[in-house]
Amino acid sequence: MASDIQERIKKLIIDQRLPSGAPLPTETELMELLGVSRNSVREALKALQAMGIVEIRHGFGTYVGPMSMAPMIEGLTFRTVAGHYRGEDSLLQLLELREAIETGLIARLAGRLPDADLAQLDVLVARMEEEAAGGAVRADTDRVFHATLYRGFDNLLLSEVLEAFWDAFHRVRTDLVDTHSDPRTTCRQHREILESVRSGDVVRAEIAVRDHFTDIRKRLRRSHRL
Repeated sequence: MASDIQERIKKLIIDQRLPSGAPLPTETELMELLGVSRNSVREALKALQAMGIVEIRHGFGTYVGPMSMAPMIEGLTFRTVAGHYRGEDSLLQLLELREAIETGLIARLAGRLPDADLAQLDVLVARMEEEAAGGAVRADTDRVFHATLYRGFDNLLLSEVLEAFWDAFHRVRTDLVDTHSDPRTTCRQHREILESVRSGDVVRAEIAVRDHFTDIRKRLRRSHRL
């Protein structure tokens, strides 16, 4: 019953083409519309809120939620941490998922990035080199590099999925392991990704991305054995 009510509320949002932030019918109106009790409506709304589909603003009503990737990130993070403490290679599995996506995408970018994006990537690699000279490349710089690299697809869902994988992986990695990365290697790998994309060499670009992830994987496996 609870699942059915959730599906009917989701269908209402879709059928009425309600955008994020739009108000939903009141609890009383939903009771009448769906023919169910107040408790059933409240349980369904709470479940939908946990998924980011609706937002309950106490004292104001219920609205269409942001439908963000936050629940997905939390689920990935929890699954990875739980798997890690059960002795599973869950962090490596998450890394392999990121690698599969990024390797598949990079071939479509080679030789096709606009000059403005290439210029920003040049700036980011130069920033990495400055940070490496100080001892470590900041995670935020690395994150922006990858986000800039793939933003040319102009695909909001793709951007959100990549951000979700990145956020989950780095939150868990920071909590569970110390990968002892060499900042000079990090800079070199990102410079190679950039130059291979600039040159339009698809094979070189794929190899550059795989080398980057292979290095991370080796460090994760080394940490896992400690």
